[in-house]
Amino acid sequence: MQDVSETKAPVSGLRERKKRATRAALTEAAVRLAAEHGAEHVTVEAISEAAGVSPRTFFNYFDSRDDAFAMVDAESGARVRHGVLEAPAGLSPLEALREAMAAELAQIEQRHEVWDLHARVLSASPHLLARSLAAHLADELGLAEALAERLGGPATTAAGSTPSTTEKERRRALDLYPRLLAAVGGTAVRVSVEHWCARQDRIAFTDVFRQVFEHLAAGLPAPSGESRRS
Repeated sequence: MQDVSETKAPVSGLRERKKRATRAALTEAAVRLAAEHGAEHVTVEAISEAAGVSPRTFFNYFDSRDDAFAMVDAESGARVRHGVLEAPAGLSPLEALREAMAAELAQIEQRHEVWDLHARVLSASPHLLARSLAAHLADELGLAEALAERLGGPATTAAGSTPSTTEKERRRALDLYPRLLAAVGGTAVRVSVEHWCARQDRIAFTDVFRQVFEHLAAGLPAPSGESRRS
C-alpha cells in the first residue's frame, strides 16, 4: 500500500503551481491591457476575461484592481525569504541571499517582455508606481527580517510580530547589516534585469546576475578593463 503522505505532496505541489499560474496569467493580462489602453481604462472584468477566469476568481488573488499592477509576482518575496532561511548553514548571508534570489529569477529570460511592459505601465501611472514602490519596500523589510533571523539576531518575524506592530517599529528592531543586505539585494536584482534587458544578444541573464554578486562579494573594487566592457 502506498504511503498516504507520499500521495499528498504532489497534489499540494500541483495545486500551488496552478495557483501561481493563475496569478501570473492575471498579472500578465493586466499589464498587457494597461500597456495597450492605459491602466486607467482597464477593468477587472477585462483582466479576468483576458486571463480566462471569472471576476470572482480575480478577487481570490487580489483585493483590488490596482493590486494586479503592483508587482509582477507578489508572492516572490515570500519564496525568497523561505529560500534564505532554508539555505545551507555553510553559506554566508550574501551567498544565501544570492542563491534564494537566483532560484526565484530562474525564469526571468522567459518573462522579460512582461517585466518591460510592467515598467512602462508604472512609469505612465504615478499612483501605480507609488503602490509598487510601497510593495517592494514591504518585501525588503520582510527580507531583512529573514536575514536577521538567519543571523540569529533580533528580528520581528512572524513569531515576534503582533497586529499592532508598526512598520516603523519593525525597522527599529532590525540591525543595520540585515537591512543593508536586503536593500543591496533588491538593487542587485534591479540592476541585473536592466543591464541584461539592454544586452540580451550578448550575455545570459544568469551570467549578469552572478557577476553582480561577485562584485558585491569582492567589496566592489574598481573593475578591470575586461569586466568593464561586459
